[in-house]
Amino acid sequence: MHASARAAHALAANPFDPENESAYRRWRDQKLRNHPSRVEELMVEVGDPRALTDAEHEAILQRCRKANMAIYAGGAREADKDIPRLLGRQFGLQRLDANWLADDDGISQLTVSGTGERRDYIPYTDRPIKWHTDGYYNPPARRIWAMLLHCVSSAASGGRSGLMDHEIAYLLLRDANPDFVRALMAPEAMTIPARSNDAGVARPAQTGPVFHVDPNSARLHMRYTARTRSIRWKQDAPTLAASAFLENLLNADSPYLFRATLAPGMGIVCNNVLHDRSGFADDPTHRRLLYRARYFDRIEDGAAVSTEPAASQASP
Repeated sequence: MHASARAAHALAANPFDPENESAYRRWRDQKLRNHPSRVEELMVEVGDPRALTDAEHEAILQRCRKANMAIYAGGAREADKDIPRLLGRQFGLQRLDANWLADDDGISQLTVSGTGERRDYIPYTDRPIKWHTDGYYNPPARRIWAMLLHCVSSAASGGRSGLMDHEIAYLLLRDANPDFVRALMAPEAMTIPARSNDAGVARPAQTGPVFHVDPNSARLHMRYTARTRSIRWKQDAPTLAASAFLENLLNADSPYLFRATLAPGMGIVCNNVLHDRSGFADDPTHRRLLYRARYFDRIEDGAAVSTEPAASQASP
């Protein structure tokens, strides 16, 4: 089948179409059947993330297929920015988002910064970060599809990450009320206000959906932030109800919400899932440093969105 024909077929049978109930039910059953129930199920021991073995690569890929994320732990604990770069390449991640606070190579060093522009932005402080997906302020041409975090050194205390598969968030919203996902798929659902500096407007306002289905791959993308100062919701009842439900979901005790504190040599590989971070405290011998790489690519998993009925499998 030609690539364009395959894309058209995938979209026609896409489970993320709010009007396609049969495809959604098939996808939902498979998603819940295979999804991890404990954070330990996301973890993979690796020798060197810069050069994974075939078994290590497949283990990470399997977790990303099920939950859009994996947590690795290995022996590479030195300060080497090739770790996220070479790890990403092994999963087809090439196009880095060289955002304005990243280093010249496109990789950010997340650590407490007491000087310069970084000190005014929460990822470069020890304050908690609310739930979000990365690049929620980017325009559509620069959607962040994947992200890597690699821990070089951890804080003396705190810095715990929360993680939730964005596809699970979609599923729970749709199960609660299909109008929630319809509202959050609207092109004007969420606006990120412009960012200004002394020279004027540094980044224009960005209006767009929370959930977007890529027309080529039929994959689901999510852009979201729980920061009230960084967001304007469309002022209609369905959108406000959906955003309130999502906020409550992320602040509840959910079996689909995982928590982990990254130690040196650990990292997260993900398709830009929802995540947050608790506050932390450094001391003279423990200064938190993480490398962050954000990509315009999605993890290459070699699998299409499943919309076909599963043979002789019962629903959960």
